[in-house]
Amino acid sequence: MSEESTAEGDHRRASIITALREGVRRVDDLARTCGVSTMTIRRDLLALEQRNEIRRVRGGAVPVDAWTFGHRLGRSTAAKDVIAAKLLPLVPDNGGIGFDGSTTVHSLARRLKEQPLHDLTAVTTGFEVFHELSRSPGCRAYATGGTADLHTGSLVGPLAEMTLQQFALHTCFLSATYLDDSIGSTEFTADEAAVKRAVAAVSQRTVLAVDSSKLGRRAVAKCLSLDEVDILVTDLSPDDERLEPYRGLVELI
Repeated sequence: MSEESTAEGDHRRASIITALREGVRRVDDLARTCGVSTMTIRRDLLALEQRNEIRRVRGGAVPVDAWTFGHRLGRSTAAKDVIAAKLLPLVPDNGGIGFDGSTTVHSLARRLKEQPLHDLTAVTTGFEVFHELSRSPGCRAYATGGTADLHTGSLVGPLAEMTLQQFALHTCFLSATYLDDSIGSTEFTADEAAVKRAVAAVSQRTVLAVDSSKLGRRAVAKCLSLDEVDILVTDLSPDDERLEPYRGLVELI
């Protein structure tokens, strides 16, 4: 009888799914959680991916629904509303801006209809964000094109990056999977990190918006260092002690 068919194996793989949903992502951490070797975890992750229950990423895995747009849209909604309210005054009424495809930035895009805009050009790497931008009077919206990232749904890859190079933007609004004061923002996939760097590269000002649950944590793909970020916007008060590691490194709102 194969390991995958045993009750013990089934129980362990169920535990892996539970751990992934609770935020444990890396192979080493999963091995400690389940009390088995990393080799066993890698075999289990392969089996779970073949059953379409998880997606493997570099160094670990995520559950298939953990980073879909619809799933993320319903998480931390109060924090996203606070962040969106802080971001809105940073949007110019004309010129060019860039948006990633995150649900945090989507909350801002939904509120642009409240803002008087005059000949604003906005380019985004997200389908849902593009839909919201295209409904805002005075805003000309562009989607980059590219390949949909399997984990986030964002448009990524060479076509997306090449499209971004055709723009010269005033401000970009980006979020992150996690933010660490030592290495900056990180993502679960290298493609997602690359396309966000491409947005920042064509922008004069980079605004990073993250809710407080993402602070002090790391994913596997480095994106932006803090010296590449001009403004950090969170759901916290700027004088909150949880922002102390970032104070002096970036403007806090």
